[in-house]
Amino acid sequence: MRLDQYVAQYWPEYSRSVWQKYIEAGYVRVNGIVETSHKKLLGEDDEVTVHVPEATDYSTHELPVIYEDDDVIVINKPSGVLTHSKGAVNEEFTVADFVKSHMSEPDETNRPGIVHRLDRATSGVMITAKHSAAKHHLQKQFQDRKAKKEYIAIARGRPKHPKASIDIPIERNPKEPSKFRAGAGGKSAHTEYKVLAHNDRFSVISLKPTTGRTHQLRVHLEYLGTPIAGDDVYGGGKSQIGRLALHARSLEITLPGGHRQTFVAEPPTDFQAAIEAIRRG
Repeated sequence: MRLDQYVAQYWPEYSRSVWQKYIEAGYVRVNGIVETSHKKLLGEDDEVTVHVPEATDYSTHELPVIYEDDDVIVINKPSGVLTHSKGAVNEEFTVADFVKSHMSEPDETNRPGIVHRLDRATSGVMITAKHSAAKHHLQKQFQDRKAKKEYIAIARGRPKHPKASIDIPIERNPKEPSKFRAGAGGKSAHTEYKVLAHNDRFSVISLKPTTGRTHQLRVHLEYLGTPIAGDDVYGGGKSQIGRLALHARSLEITLPGGHRQTFVAEPPTDFQAAIEAIRRG
């Protein structure tokens, strides 16, 4: 019998897919030795022990809710909150934890209800699903590019053109795998932008991506020579608000019931103050 099948049989409180993640994370031992391959075949005399740490209960943690019905929850994600955990064990509160406590059916993945994501440092509108049918409905809209998004960014410098389209493919940087870059061999990426205000150092820019590549807006603005303020990864340096100056302001999408709706979350107070300072010059 395979290791993942064995532990799922004797510890049925977790599904086999969850056990696979725990095994890969090093929480299962065979004959006293950590085994990280869930495909390992066990012999009759093998002894299996598990040491899964107790999960933190995040069910009482809250996030700002913009809208909720039987199908979806729309939140205003604060900067600093992860969309979902990165591994088998969740060591901090995430959007997925919040959604899980509001779902109408169980979802044992580490991304319950998640249909799109915002980077940790990015604040703003996120829509999540309360059951699998709603999740499929929303995911298809993002895949078919029918969800319309607008972001507000404070960028260092000013783009050459006050309004334009950016059609620049994005690829992973082979020298730094956690970063992305503009590259002809990458995936297509399209962003519409418009400068809303500027002074001699910064610009306030409206960004409307029609594709959803990882770090797309950050890479595209870096490509223009106007990186987002506070973006240490892509050359943005310090920002007036002490963090990445990127906010998901609005999302237009068709809800599972068929109604097309736009959800809006204005930038946080300090972000708005920085925008006003730029407007004043």
